[in-house]
Amino acid sequence: MNLQFPRIFRPFFGKNVLWQKKTSSKVIYLTFDDGPVPEVTPQVLDILDKYNWKATFFCVGENVKKYPELYNEVLRRGHKTANHTFNHIKGFSYKTEEYVKNVQHASHYIESKLFRPPHGQITHRQIRALKRDYQIIMWDVITHDYNRKLTPEQVYDNVKNNLRNGSIVVFHDSIKAKNNVLEVLPKAIEFWKSEGYKSGLL
Repeated sequence: MNLQFPRIFRPFFGKNVLWQKKTSSKVIYLTFDDGPVPEVTPQVLDILDKYNWKATFFCVGENVKKYPELYNEVLRRGHKTANHTFNHIKGFSYKTEEYVKNVQHASHYIESKLFRPPHGQITHRQIRALKRDYQIIMWDVITHDYNRKLTPEQVYDNVKNNLRNGSIVVFHDSIKAKNNVLEVLPKAIEFWKSEGYKSGLL
């Protein structure tokens, strides 16, 4: 089962969009989208602490506004944070100016030069408008942990079967993904370590 965005289409997004870090080293760039939320993020942080693994959290601005202490806890534990819009909006549904304003609104709560578009939806005009201020980060491996039709075993297979040096891997610290991420994340990190991979921060 291959649920990844086809690599052949990635260049059409342009050189200002990062899908994978080019490296010969065995490094994984673990990321989380859609948090922070008290139902999931603290448990994710505890798992990462247990395995001494660092990650980049692409946060939704309105969640940071609601849970500032939890956001600060992510930083306190040595992880990075990044912008994921204020309202988790889809780029294809918004004009460029409106979309950029939403990202800028989130930046009042999230201090970062990294940005990931929710759902991977971003137009060329939006990319051009944002590239001056942000490095736009997509992904090399998306786990689909948010898909409740997938079992933890299927999510784990997505992690194992599509990995390579420099992969940017996406999990979600969201309520929708809770069961899958909390079950699969420890297994994924154990697998990466057994294969000689180390954690990297974007």
